Amino acid sequence: MTPARHHLVWDWNGTLLDDLDLVVQATNVAFASAGGPAVTADEHRVRFRRPVADYYAEMLGRAMDDEAYGRLDRIFHDAYRAGLTSCALAADATAAIAAWPGSQSLLSMWFHDELVPTVHTYGLTPHFARVDGLRSAVGGGSKAEWLEKHLAELGLAGGEVALIGDSLDDADAATSVGARCVLYTGGISDPARLRASGHPTADTLTEAVTLARTLP
Repeated sequence: MTPARHHLVWDWNGTLLDDLDLVVQATNVAFASAGGPAVTADEHRVRFRRPVADYYAEMLGRAMDDEAYGRLDRIFHDAYRAGLTSCALAADATAAIAAWPGSQSLLSMWFHDELVPTVHTYGLTPHFARVDGLRSAVGGGSKAEWLEKHLAELGLAGGEVALIGDSLDDADAATSVGARCVLYTGGISDPARLRASGHPTADTLTEAVTLARTLP
């Protein structure tokens, strides 16, 4: 049976792609370049937020202007790219994709020109009506405006759409366009914070799809 919201938008980093350890490693490279502290995965999950410049400012104990943040963002992404081949998909990613009965697409806040060939490398491209990443030189902002553009390109209204992601920014983006979001606890965010948000939460991607199929 087709769910009430027939289209599913997937997040990539921390959701379909299990890259938490690499993100923490790359974050620590960026922090070390600025004389900052090293963070553990648990600390990162509790404190990370968007805009990422605000997270960096808190962790480094000083304000981040565009130039300072841009430099750290480049250092982060260079370190991230260097380790990307070590990342696998989430354990049940392919099963979860197969479990959705409607159309699907992927929207990431990772750079578009790198995202598209990476998704292809994992063999997932045929499953998605559209794959969109960040079309900007510097990352770290909100997903909301990019989700609006993504749905416009697909010709979809928010009321037709469910989203699965691993951060409150995913949920905020979904709410901004009238979509619904299921939050996955296995990614970048502290599970307790996700559960406290009031949005449906799931500990596996297959459970997330099951919940998404029931969203009004």
